[in-house]
Amino acid sequence: MKRPVILAATLALAACSCPAQAVADPWHHDIVATTFWVGEIFDPNTADGSQEVSAYDPHWMQNYGGCDGVMRGGSCETEPRDASNGYFPKHVTPRQNPFYLDLPVLDPTLKNRWVEIHKDDRTCFGQVQDAGPAVYDDHDYVFGTARPRNKRFNGSGMDVSPALNGCLGFADLNGSSDRVDWRFVDAPPPGPWTRIITTSPTS
Repeated sequence: MKRPVILAATLALAACSCPAQAVADPWHHDIVATTFWVGEIFDPNTADGSQEVSAYDPHWMQNYGGCDGVMRGGSCETEPRDASNGYFPKHVTPRQNPFYLDLPVLDPTLKNRWVEIHKDDRTCFGQVQDAGPAVYDDHDYVFGTARPRNKRFNGSGMDVSPALNGCLGFADLNGSSDRVDWRFVDAPPPGPWTRIITTSPTS
């Protein structure tokens, strides 16, 4: 989820249990994570209700390669992901990393940053490609030790892609109650998340 694109313009196989191979930031624990996907229309009546664009890319869906799920009745819907193809989408060939997420700070320096995410006994890695959910300036949480300021969606502190949903073993395909631990890392270990690495800058 994101703020209006105009504002933005102005400014991993099975889940891995190995540690990141580079310096990492402090952990954020017990964070509610919801699921979003490229092409989702969450609310057509709000400026940040479409995932056809992101806070960092006004052509996100086009540049990604299409709907990161399956088209049903003209709507881009999510789909389950599993280890059989590395949690990659089954109905589109992505041109960018399908292991993506957002965090509630709108800052171009965050785009493409690597994040390590734990849930139960699973560890997966993804890249920041959007801002949200719902809040876009929560520096005390993202870069500090505060709890997320967002009160919507059960107080979620990040959205994750369908690939990360499957990799982490979320209970629900599009739920809002799964909890994770996460931190920034400089680089991930090899895994399905390194098959395609997004390098495009903020648009």
